[in-house]
Amino acid sequence: MTRLSKIVGAIAVLLALALGSLAFMLSHDGAPVPQQPIPGGAVRMKAIVYRQYGSPDVLALEEIEKPTPADNQVLIRVHASSANPLDWHRMRGTPYLIRPQSGLGAPKLTRLGVDFAGTIEAVGKNVRQFKLGDEIFGAADGAFAEYVTSTEIGVALKPTNMTFEQAASVPIAAITALQALRDKGQIKPGQKVLINGASGGVGTFAVQIAKSFGAEVTGVCSTRNTEMVRSIGADHVIDYTKQDFTQGAQRYDLILDTVGNHPLLEARRVMNPKGIFVIVGGPNDGMWLGPMISPIKAFMISPFVSQRFVMVLADVNRTEDLNILRDLMQAGKLTPVIDRQYRLDEVPAAIRYLETGHARGKVVISMN
Repeated sequence: MTRLSKIVGAIAVLLALALGSLAFMLSHDGAPVPQQPIPGGAVRMKAIVYRQYGSPDVLALEEIEKPTPADNQVLIRVHASSANPLDWHRMRGTPYLIRPQSGLGAPKLTRLGVDFAGTIEAVGKNVRQFKLGDEIFGAADGAFAEYVTSTEIGVALKPTNMTFEQAASVPIAAITALQALRDKGQIKPGQKVLINGASGGVGTFAVQIAKSFGAEVTGVCSTRNTEMVRSIGADHVIDYTKQDFTQGAQRYDLILDTVGNHPLLEARRVMNPKGIFVIVGGPNDGMWLGPMISPIKAFMISPFVSQRFVMVLADVNRTEDLNILRDLMQAGKLTPVIDRQYRLDEVPAAIRYLETGHARGKVVISMN
């Protein structure tokens, strides 16, 4: 692809974003989805529900109808879940770019949460991989609840050496780290890898996964987290309150950025000529594009530099990746870092804490 065609493609992306924003403005009415009555005699369960976009105050613990698994599904009693930036983006409906998919005036899906770990309580007749009583973990919409249903895709047997809380912290964050390093970053043994945001949910997994690939890992974090980042395997730790990694002498083959607190051209100066910069997250700048600003900038500059700037959108339905992560945990090469645990009725507080951006590892919701 020529540079001109890439520039034209970038302009097309920006136009599409602008049109999507215009469609939202014309369609937005702010009306919440009304509560549906529970059929008489239905079995109930507790779940976090939200019917309009907003702050954590829109989240409510309600009794709703307990789901019944289809023939290709299992019913899981949830023992633990974990919170991710995805959850508060869905809750707030930001950036507005996501609204055409999530719901223009109000959320289409009124249940929140994706990561879970639990026990199978019912099995559909077409399910082959799992049986009653299996302890599993994975991703399913509406995981901030006592029960969820799921197909066999995107779930795996829980590692026996991990608690439900540890297993529930894995799916989105660890799969994002794995796919960012392996698929987008093309990580190889002996490479010098820098993780910017090494103490966060994705970052703590990325440090350990990069080490499992045989890389020399540098983690960037704040003063209070330096020892923790060393303890999970980082060869070098940079305290960003004392040192700017973009001004250092070291050159990196791969940078995984979960923070987005440096201009891309500044990061480029510490990359090898064929280095790869993988964007996982970024600052929530603006209501319209939010963290999508960094990928758009990366797309615009990539045709003019020798390094590659790419973003990752994790595919949480890849069961084989969950199995890889389970094996790493079972072998003692991957251990989740859990910052805080909350009860199901404390999900609003958990999301509010996660939004501060200072969580150390994962924030977990325990049903026990």
